[in-house]
Amino acid sequence: MRLRILDGPKRDRYVQALEQRGATDLAEVEPAVRRIVRDVQRNGDRALRRYAAKWDGLGKGESLRVPEDELHEAWKNISPELQDAIKQAAENIRRYCEWQKPEEWQREIHRGVSVGQLVRPLESVGCYVPGGRYPLPSTMLMTVIPAQVAGVPQIRVVSPRPAQATFAAAAFLGVREFYRIGGAQAIAALAYGTKSIPRVTKIVGPGNRYVTAAKKLVAFDCAIEFLAGPTEAVIISEKGDPVFIACDMVAQGEHDPDALCVFITNSSKLAKAVQSEVQRRTPDNLIAAESLSRRGAVLVVDSLDEAIETANRIAPEHLTLPESLAPKVQNASSVFFNEFTPQAAGDYISGPNHVLPTGAMARVRGGLSVLDYVRIIACQEVSREGMRQIAPPAIALAEAEGLRGHAESLRARCS
Repeated sequence: MRLRILDGPKRDRYVQALEQRGATDLAEVEPAVRRIVRDVQRNGDRALRRYAAKWDGLGKGESLRVPEDELHEAWKNISPELQDAIKQAAENIRRYCEWQKPEEWQREIHRGVSVGQLVRPLESVGCYVPGGRYPLPSTMLMTVIPAQVAGVPQIRVVSPRPAQATFAAAAFLGVREFYRIGGAQAIAALAYGTKSIPRVTKIVGPGNRYVTAAKKLVAFDCAIEFLAGPTEAVIISEKGDPVFIACDMVAQGEHDPDALCVFITNSSKLAKAVQSEVQRRTPDNLIAAESLSRRGAVLVVDSLDEAIETANRIAPEHLTLPESLAPKVQNASSVFFNEFTPQAAGDYISGPNHVLPTGAMARVRGGLSVLDYVRIIACQEVSREGMRQIAPPAIALAEAEGLRGHAESLRARCS
């Protein structure tokens, strides 16, 4: 395995290709996903149990819903060290979500005209927690805690072949509805409901191509947060420690063979040092070796200004860079300042969410947040005096649009 070092025209072609990428290629799996979703829509639990037995390890006669006693037993059986880790991570995530939560307000925008906003939680959410190549109890924390902070009353979790650590995290958070299903069939159940699993208002959480394709398919019937593909990481440095940089690239690369990991520097010496360090650290990490050799690269540029410009063009999921460059960041899902802030800290414990848009979607939004679990409702109140002030221009606009009824509703209050 050898990480590519690119400069000049080769670098430019590589970046241009990345600018055109999408979240993930779903065309190959969409026909199969469509059949699964329709089957669950039509046949409900019967279809769900068939898929769960085939792919999710559901035993004959075993309930789709995990008994709460089983969740609490898992919490008791994990190590004290893991219990402490879950507690600390949950505390940081919850505190960050509390800071992030939008507030209700009301202000006078004009004499006699008061405007504001109401904040209301969604009625229900479905949290998808992956359990495939790696079980991810951290995703339980990242999807459930902002829902709790937002005040969502009904939180349903789905996860295929859930690990004990995932059960334990659910128990610690007080999750009551946990279903041992995954894949497109779980998304269909959450979106449309079955006898065993009530439908939800919104589905959140990462997953494989089948999960992502199913979220895309149901998005007009059930809200989703965004479509996410394989992990992406960009790192910018001119004087950093090659060990730190290589470790971050290997860490993000091991998520998926299709992960994208890019190091951008204006130092040829550092580029070669990182290349060597990555090569030294990947022989025993086959997934990272595959992703870094297929999609990874070191890009050599002329300056840090060019480096940040390139990163903004790529619009990555994770971006590590010197804090001095923060004012120039435009497109990134989550940002990590300076070399003692590993991207893995954001994956687990620092507080910000690790459920992040990929495929250049960072150009239009950031990661999962409390805002994804609430409705912000505009409100307004106009007094008699205020109506006399705003009615004339409003009537003029209504008449310009030919909406006489609108004009009359305004005029009637001025008489």
